[in-house]
Amino acid sequence: MSSSDLAILAIESSCDETAAAVLRPPGTILSSLIASQAEEHARFGGVVPEVASRNHLMAVDPLVRRALAAAGVTPCDLGAVAATSGPGLAPALLVGASYAKGFALALGIPYLALNHLEGHLLSPFLGTEEIPPHIALLVSGGHTQLTLVRGAGDYTVLGRTLDDAAGEAFDKAAKLLGLPNPGGIEIDHLAASGDPKAHKFPQAFTEHGNLDFSFSGLKTSVRYFVEKNPDLLKSEQGMADLCASIRAAIVGVLLLKTERAVEDSGLNRVALSGGVAANRALREGMTALCTAKGWELHLPSPGLATDNAAMMAFAAAHHLASDKTSSLSREISPQWQVGNESKT
Repeated sequence: MSSSDLAILAIESSCDETAAAVLRPPGTILSSLIASQAEEHARFGGVVPEVASRNHLMAVDPLVRRALAAAGVTPCDLGAVAATSGPGLAPALLVGASYAKGFALALGIPYLALNHLEGHLLSPFLGTEEIPPHIALLVSGGHTQLTLVRGAGDYTVLGRTLDDAAGEAFDKAAKLLGLPNPGGIEIDHLAASGDPKAHKFPQAFTEHGNLDFSFSGLKTSVRYFVEKNPDLLKSEQGMADLCASIRAAIVGVLLLKTERAVEDSGLNRVALSGGVAANRALREGMTALCTAKGWELHLPSPGLATDNAAMMAFAAAHHLASDKTSSLSREISPQWQVGNESKT
């Protein structure tokens, strides 16, 4: 049996979640576990790299052992070990990548250094052997981009954020409203009972021919609005309307850009991924858009929208199918972006 047919262990540690998963190619998830640090970082109002790294160090080995046990496999049943190598927080990436390298070296099996964004891009298709051509909208706390995906490993970025990512904009706006971290989830919850047309916030780069994103102006607009209208934060309906309006501004531009990208591409298939893919308005809006246009929509399951190791194992399976592996001397790449081809 070749290494590409054996189980794959993947480790994800790009930010504040330590995750481990075991997958049988092409996409049977045998186990997928996450050790969350959300509560610990919430008291700081954001992720602290040094704290995240220390927690990764404590969590990774017991988590991997639990993932193997839950999958019903032993290290000898593995054909490869993969780890997120970028983009992300350098101290956090280093923990997962170093552990995976040592694991692969000890077993004498291939190691794969993977791009976190590629894991998100492929997550809506987990389980498939072929990734069909499509337009992908990747929306997370650190990244917002539109990508033409021709197949696994063949990507062209059509537009990306020039400042804050959509998830970051949600969280920063929530902080201005006095909501707890992670704020995007709080805004999505409160917006359910609000009027999205109650207030109008700016949407940048809406002109034709521009598929880039910018959300820093919205954040500034929210700050000035709150300063001028502090009483709205004391009203349950006022807060709901404000959250709904902020959400509408962010989601509206995401849908507009996606629609234009798909129409320009001539394709009829869309994929949505990343942590913000769990946002109710975005999922419903994208579903309505694709239904109206007759486009095929691919969404990750809620458990695969946020950072996880199963999506990284799936990306590793596609690399192995193309005989792509990485050198044990490969360094982490905190600024690594998905481009015309995936780095190995």
